Amino acid sequence: MKPFSSFAAVVFGLIALMQLLRLALGWSVVINGVNIPLWASAVACLVAAGLAVMVWRETHP
Repeated sequence: MKPFSSFAAVVFGLIALMQLLRLALGWSVVINGVNIPLWASAVACLVAAGLAVMVWRETHP
């Protein structure tokens, strides 16, 4: 496995985990006075997890 690919898979996995934690625990996020809805974390979790899986599968034939 290439070093950058393993790093990218870990980063995407951590992002997915943090988004899942935000969704499960109901953490609020406010950016410039705008409250970000929880459903955005569900989308972000799916995207990040999908990217992590794709990078992992690409490096492990």
